[in-house]
Parts: sequence; C-alpha cells; structure tokens
Amino acid sequence: MTVSAAGAVIGLVIAIIMIFIKFPPVYSLLTGAVAGGLIGGADLSSTIDFMMEGAEGMVPAALRVLAAGVLAGVMIETGAATSIATAIVRAIGEKKALFALVLAAWLLTAVGVFIVVAIMTVATIAMAIAYQANLSKPAILLAMVGGGKAGNIMSPNPNTIALADAFDLPLTTLMAAGIPAGIFGIFAAYFLSQRLKKKGSFVEEDETPETAEHLPAVWTSAAAPAAAIGLLLLNPAAGIEIDPLVALPAGALFGALVMKKTDMFSYCALSGLGKVSPVAVLLICTGTIAGIISNSNVAVIVTGMTEAAGMPAFVIAPLSGIVMGAATGSTTAAAVVSAEVFGERLIESGVDPLSAAVMIHGGANMLDHAPVGSFFHATAAAVGMGMKERLKLFPYEAAVGSVVMIVPVILFGWIW
Repeated sequence: MTVSAAGAVIGLVIAIIMIFIKFPPVYSLLTGAVAGGLIGGADLSSTIDFMMEGAEGMVPAALRVLAAGVLAGVMIETGAATSIATAIVRAIGEKKALFALVLAAWLLTAVGVFIVVAIMTVATIAMAIAYQANLSKPAILLAMVGGGKAGNIMSPNPNTIALADAFDLPLTTLMAAGIPAGIFGIFAAYFLSQRLKKKGSFVEEDETPETAEHLPAVWTSAAAPAAAIGLLLLNPAAGIEIDPLVALPAGALFGALVMKKTDMFSYCALSGLGKVSPVAVLLICTGTIAGIISNSNVAVIVTGMTEAAGMPAFVIAPLSGIVMGAATGSTTAAAVVSAEVFGERLIESGVDPLSAAVMIHGGANMLDHAPVGSFFHATAAAVGMGMKERLKLFPYEAAVGSVVMIVPVILFGWIW
C-alpha cells in the first residue's frame, strides 16, 4: 500500500499550518503525518507503520545530536563561546564591528554551537557595540544571522549530522564540502549588513547588557571544539573512524579539563541536553512525516516534472531544501525531509551522494528563517526588534541564504 501524492502533500500542509498558528511543532508533524497517510488512502495500521519506519531512520542522527549537546553545553555554560566572540570583536575593532559580528556568529556556529544559541550569545556583545558605534539593529542582526548561516553549512550540527547519516557520508567530508559556501556567505553577510547600518531602529542605552566577567582564556575556550573536530578528522587523515557520538562529548570533556571546569561538566552536560532534546525529538517526529512522503509517489512526480522541463536531476536537491526550509522554518527539518524523500531518487538519477547532501543543505539554509519557525522570533527577541521591522529584514537574510545555496549548486551540480 502506498500513499497518494496529494494526501502526502495535504498532510504536510496541515503540519505547516499548525506550526504557523503556534501549535507545538512536534505534535503538528505527528498530526500532519497521520492526516497525510489517511487522506492519501492508507489505512490506519499502514499509516502508523510508515510513520514508524520514518522515525526509526532518524534514531542514529537523533543520538548524535544528543551527543552534540555535551559540546554545546560546555561551550555556553563555561563562557567559552562568549570568550571567543568577545576576542574576535576586540581584535577586529569598532571600525569593522559588523565584520567582527559576522565572524563571531560564523565561528561559533561552525564549531558546533547551534545557530540560535550562537546568535543569542553574540547578541549580548553586539548590542553594546551597536550603541557605541551607532549601528542599527537590522544591521547587527543581519550580520549575526548571515554569519550563522555561513557557519551552519560547515558545522557538526544536527543538519549536517542528519544529512551525513542519510547519505552514509563521513561527517567531516560533508562539513568540508560546505566551506566554500560558508566563505562566500561571510562576505555576503558583511556586504549587505553594511547597507543597513544606518537604517531602522537603534539600540538605546538601557538595552545594552552588562559585560561578562571572569571568562576563560581564548586558547582554552577553543580547546573543546578543536579536540572534537580533531577526533573527527582522524578518519580522513589516518583512517581511524571515531563517530560523532563519541568525538563530540570527548572533545567537550577535553575542553572542560583544559579550562579547569571539570566540576561544571555534569551541569554543562545537563544544560546541553536541555538545548538539544527539542531538536532530537523534532528530528524523530520529522521522520514520521518523511516516512509518509517517502511512501508516496511525490518523488516520482517531482522527478518526472523536472525531466519534462529539461532540467538536470540535481536541481531537485536544492529546490527540496528551499521549499522545506521555508515551509518549516527549520534547517534540520528541511534537511531531514528532503534527504528521506528525494535522497534515493537523486542517487538513482546519477547524482553523487556528497553533491546531493551539500546541495540539499545549501537549499535548507536559504529560507530557514521563515516566520513559521522559532528562529525568526528568537533572533528578533535577542536584539529587542519588533515584528514589523523583523519582517523587513527577511529578504536580506534570504539574499545571504541564496549565496550559501548557489555556491554548492555551481560547485557540486554544474562543475563537479
């Protein structure tokens, strides 16, 4: 028994509408999956089987995301993330403050701090700098969001972990494939934020936060992500495979030892777990609706339409990421659904697994700041920005996301 394409799409639309009206995304996805299966002609038993099948495929990625929480917790709770961001801003100086904010958000995201947390961390510094340098809120927020997008595509984060697992790729290989897009994204974010530095609302004196004290040294702050990435690099460098499930917590423990914060390690792990648990649960529930869609003929129809239009098969990869990113407001959900639904079809069409994965990831980063997701609202709150002004920033973020999407398409679609 299969699900009709119309039923699967209707189920996805139901989930999106529920998310948009602020119903919890986890239950929205579950509801959409059940509705999609039943509307698509499957009986209740088959619908549940399809959902379970999709969810089971997400368990390895979810476990690795939970492991990544230890690293995130150590970076945030010890002050390591703030120390790195502060050092970058001080080194580059007030005259290039926007570039410093782009680099700070990029680096924190690139080393494994979740993009929302990275932006909220840098925002505490950004608000003070914006007040001193008379920079607008839209400019500093675009700098941070753009830098986060640039780091997101080359980071050991839930999106990359899920895609590496879906296409059976080493995590570091997929991270490295995203580096060119990340570099271009950095400069796109800086260029566009410069155009906004005197436009929009400005930071008031009472909005500037107090400067953090007693932060760890920069070199010790970098120990945790450096160790984690170093362990992951042992596979391509020496043929020693260390799974992210082990490498990320091990790097976090090493960082805690170097910073002499081992007494905080349990607290950091618990804090990190609280930050990544929603992502892991979201991954599994996204898998349920991906299970419904992958057991429908959506992939066949989309592939047929692409061929009929004379477009190359690889176009499906970035397009699916773009559509799902805009629909869910989540890079992770977009990457998961796109990989589960179109991954096998892309490979059968002759698209290399690495190319498919990095192009999906690029597409997922383009419109993941859509208002249906929590990212849009959390980043607005980080700089005290109103909804109307936040919406005006949307096309600028999309422009940075377009660069992050186009570079992989050119390199891995047209050239490679």
